[in-house]
Amino acid sequence: MSRRILRASALPLVLALALGACTPSVSTSAIAERRADTLAGDLPGMNRFAGSAPMAPGRANSEIAADFLDLAFAMESGRPITGMSRFEGPITVTVTGTPPATLTADLDALIARLRAEAGIDIARIGAGDGPAGITIETLPRARMQRVVPQAACFVVPRVSSWGEFRRARNSRDLDWTTLAARERVAVFIPSDVSPQEVRDCLHEEVAQALGPLNDLYRLPDSVFNDDNFHAVLTGFDMLVLRAYYDRELATGMTRAEVSARLPGILARLNPRGERASRTTVRATSRAWIDAIETALGPGTSEAARIQSAERAVTIARNAGWDDTRLGFSFFALGRLTLSRDADRSVQAFQTAAAIFERDAPGGIQLAHVDMQLAAFSLSAGRAEEALRLTTRAIPAATQAQNAALLSTLLMIRAEALQDVGRASEARAVRLDSLGWGRYGFGSNAAVGARLTEVAALSP
Repeated sequence: MSRRILRASALPLVLALALGACTPSVSTSAIAERRADTLAGDLPGMNRFAGSAPMAPGRANSEIAADFLDLAFAMESGRPITGMSRFEGPITVTVTGTPPATLTADLDALIARLRAEAGIDIARIGAGDGPAGITIETLPRARMQRVVPQAACFVVPRVSSWGEFRRARNSRDLDWTTLAARERVAVFIPSDVSPQEVRDCLHEEVAQALGPLNDLYRLPDSVFNDDNFHAVLTGFDMLVLRAYYDRELATGMTRAEVSARLPGILARLNPRGERASRTTVRATSRAWIDAIETALGPGTSEAARIQSAERAVTIARNAGWDDTRLGFSFFALGRLTLSRDADRSVQAFQTAAAIFERDAPGGIQLAHVDMQLAAFSLSAGRAEEALRLTTRAIPAATQAQNAALLSTLLMIRAEALQDVGRASEARAVRLDSLGWGRYGFGSNAAVGARLTEVAALSP
């Protein structure tokens, strides 16, 4: 899954720039005073998430088996993969280039999870300790995007360096469908983005380097989904990877061969899934995918993007979908109409919230929508409603380890607390938001800009 620019930055971080067009006016001096007071001196230390406690998948094994097969035996483009490929034997990982300071700790945490939760024999080695199965190379984003403009990070087979990739990029060597076994894979990640974006790239691209190559919009609980709601590997993802490296499967197996063994594997690995009832989920149409990608992708006018989001809503409704794909369609429509039609945007977000609350209660999808609705409530002077929405969203943002979303929610909450006269609480919450912002947004300037934008929402 090459991580698109949209997925890397836009979804969690869209609120303030667009909402500024529909908020009460705030004097320049008022904004400057708030910002100077809040950011006086050094920012607090960067907050980091401690450990991981992913929720086990709650869906039926028969449903998970269908997901596994669609993930493992097709590319995102829809091209079929005839034979399963994976690493055989111990897997080594190394880092080259100029990695940011936070990468090593996040990579070690990911490897520890892969060993403990997915049962994969994987370890990090030094750059001088010999060839590695997976090489993670970091380089400036601008340099990377001169070659692959639409990717924020990506993974390719049969190479171990940027130079090798450049020489091979017009050959069939980089075609995953021609791969018999995985021996060398390279992951390319920008070195000059926020710590959270680096970590998100690690999770998505290392997972693909190891296992499935497809993404499915129908999955409500996975990073193998282009909706970008999940940023780190979930319990479902770890189960898929554990099954992918199960002793009963091997490189070269066909879809039919894997399908025959998968029910027994999942029954052994996930016994609770044998008791769950299966939900029938219709396949995602290419027309809906194209509409969503046009709506949220670059190079299209605002009017055309809104039309594409409207088309996605219509396609989802006509197909009878009543799941997170319909919710995501309304979420996209809400985002795109923020600066043009505030009432319509709120209505779209409220519809998305109702769908997510029913289909993925307490999940990260609802937290993203609650952030938008809380911002609207704050700008309309409904501070108590903003507090209610942030109270509901903060646990999900924390569980999903999304520091950018968590920081923004805390900033909104601090403004709402200030507005209802709880000044000391507001200061403590705002200080906490800055620590999470350093991880989620990166630079002090980016944290300060987000804080000023949120402060400008309060009337």
